[in-house]
Amino acid sequence: MTFDELIRRSQEACDALSEADDGLKREILAHAGNRWSLGVVHALGVAGTLRHSDLARRLEGVTQRMLTRTLRQLERDGLISRHDHREVPPRVDYSLTDLGRGLLTGMMPLWAWVIDNAESFRDARSRFDREQA
Repeated sequence: MTFDELIRRSQEACDALSEADDGLKREILAHAGNRWSLGVVHALGVAGTLRHSDLARRLEGVTQRMLTRTLRQLERDGLISRHDHREVPPRVDYSLTDLGRGLLTGMMPLWAWVIDNAESFRDARSRFDREQA
């Protein structure tokens, strides 16, 4: 695909959602750039079903409040499912939905691109910082 074709397809993708869906686009894309959302999606993709405490152990630095908020947002958007076993003590499991698997799959090319170009990013930052000094 040429760059011009890519730009045309990019515009078609942007036009596919109505202006009323603009907020939806931004909110869903925010998951792709959110450390905790991606961490949860990745952890569930790798490990399968996990409990809140298991996720907290896998996401170094996440607070209980932030993890709970992230899980609720991901569940609301249909990226994960929550299963409450209604037991005492409480037992709740989380797993990826098909939408969540799609997000994880869609992120792989971007992550590969970042890894492949990490040195170029470092060089550009160094160059910029030197010129700004």
